[in-house]
Formats: sequence, C-alpha cells, structure tokens
Amino acid sequence: MKRIIVTGSGGPAGINFVNSLRYSKEKMHLIGADVNKYHLEWPDVDERYIVPNFTDPNYIDKLNELIEKTGAEMVHPQPDGDVRVISENREKINAITFLPAKQTIRICQDKFESAKIWEKNSIPVAKSVLIKDVYDLEEAENTLGYPYWLRATVGFSSRGSTLVENIDVAKHWIGYWRARKNVDWTFMAQEYLPGQIIAFQSIWKDGEIITSQARVRLEYLYPYLAPSGITNTPTVAVTINRDDVNRIATECVLAIDPRATGVFCVDLRENKNSVPCPTEINAGRFFTTSFFFARAGINMSYYYVNLAYGETIPNLPKYNALPAGLYWIRHIDAPTILRKEGQWRSVTI
Repeated sequence: MKRIIVTGSGGPAGINFVNSLRYSKEKMHLIGADVNKYHLEWPDVDERYIVPNFTDPNYIDKLNELIEKTGAEMVHPQPDGDVRVISENREKINAITFLPAKQTIRICQDKFESAKIWEKNSIPVAKSVLIKDVYDLEEAENTLGYPYWLRATVGFSSRGSTLVENIDVAKHWIGYWRARKNVDWTFMAQEYLPGQIIAFQSIWKDGEIITSQARVRLEYLYPYLAPSGITNTPTVAVTINRDDVNRIATECVLAIDPRATGVFCVDLRENKNSVPCPTEINAGRFFTTSFFFARAGINMSYYYVNLAYGETIPNLPKYNALPAGLYWIRHIDAPTILRKEGQWRSVTI
C-alpha cells in the first residue's frame, strides 16, 4: 500500500488532491500535514499532523521526522511555498518528490521571469513592466496605456492584483502593500487582457506531455471581496477543447523546461483578438479543482502518483482528455455538482 504525505492537505487544493486519490480504485494510506489543526479535520486522510510553516528553519527536519514516523514513501507538496522549499531541499528529503527541476520551479514562481522567457520564444504574452519605483509606473503608463493589471510577481490567487485605470491607483496600491508588515513583494504591470480566463492542467515526464485538459473559469468565489474581481478560485468552470490553447500551453512549458517532469498548470487569458496568452505556470502542484477532472474521467492526481512510483500507466490522450461542455459547480457549504451542457434542471419563465 502506498503511503503518501500531502502537505497543505487542509486547504481546498489539498482536499481536492486527496479526494482524487480516494476516487481511484487503489487503496492508499494518506497522511495529511497542515499548519492548521482545524483545517486538518476536513481531508479524508488516515493520519493527521500539524507541521511548521514552510518558512520555519526546522521545516525540512520536521518533514523528515514525519516521514520516518509514518513510513511515508512519497511527499506531495500542494501549497506554492511548500513546493518551493521542498524543491530546493529535495536531496535532504527521505521520500519520493516527483517535482520539476529546481530552476523550473524558481522560474515558474516568478511571473515576470516566465513572461520574459515566453516573449523571447515568440509565444503570445501580455506586455509586462517590472515595477521597482514610481518612475517605473510612468514607464508602464507609456508602454501599456490604461487600463493595465498590477500584480505581485510571486504568489497565487491573484496575489496583490488590481486593475489600474490611472497612476494614482497604482501609487496608492503599491504604497498600501509596502506599508504592511512583512510584505516586500515585487510588482509588475501587465497588459490588460479582456478575454476568457483559461486553466490548462497537465502532467509530464521527461519532456513529454502525458495528458492534459483545459477549462474556462466562469464565476469566482466571492469576487466582490477582491479589488480585481478575480480570486482564481472558481465556483463555476467548464471544460473546453481548443487546439490553440493546447499548443500555446505546451510551448509555454517547454520554453521553460524542455525536460519537463511533474505537474504543470498553465493560466492563460485571451487578448482582444481572442488569442490565449499565458500569465503564469503553477509548477509542481495541482489546480484547486483537480477533483473536477478526476470525477469527470481523467484522474491526473492518481496518474501523477503512478509516475512518481515508476509504475506503468494506461495510454492517455495527450490533449482533450475530456469532452467539452462539462461544468463543475461548487461553493462554500454547497455540494459539488458535475453537469453536462444541456442537462440543466432549471427552467426559465
């Protein structure tokens, strides 16, 4: 029986990963690790352990202690911070870590560096300006015009993002964050992309894509609580099958790592000409709603574990692993619903 530690298992993404493994036919011993004892009550795991935050200097030692205590053979880090620290210290960890290369993780967790590589490789991407001081805001105005996106270069769930319609908004937005304790983010200004927001989830081995599926985010969890109106946590998403999305997302990954291995989740947004442009890659961990695809018929979380263990997996479609028009509907205190286009239970009057 496989024994796997899932870090961040109490968060929505960790819970979805655990649910995906439970949905497979294989029985596994799953060990939940999280910093929050309350959140650890949620995931369907066999053991639950409170661990230090990834910023703790003893984090790796504690993780190895947990590996020894539980007999775990594999560690899957779900939060980005865990991914980064575990990636950098993978040689010290006494378990399997099926992660992309260290440099790949570093680049993917820096949105500005990623954008530079894509532009260099002639991949359609939003124009970007690195913001170091107020003079860079003037450059952003001259280069991008208004409106444009202002966002932190590192982080997830639209961290530090807002729509900028004039230079005063940009100045006050950066000033607000830099006035806060322990916030030293670097910002970037990015061309405003008005089209659909697309998520491309994929698993890779030695530069070959194993399988993938794209979806469009239609609605977000409490969008009015975020200045940008986007939280990157969808309440409604629908599968799409588009050759241009598949091609561009693949080029994005290979431009950063020709020997890509592990999980690569690409965020894209359409420009004014409906061309999908990458905005970031979440490398080494799954999107929040990974269970969507498992329920619909392509359990990437399970196949990822099989690959990590060196096991043979079935022949899978590289692209469009699911039919288009499958909807995943979810919200707080509401059951998750999987629906096909045209199978709605509601009636318009």
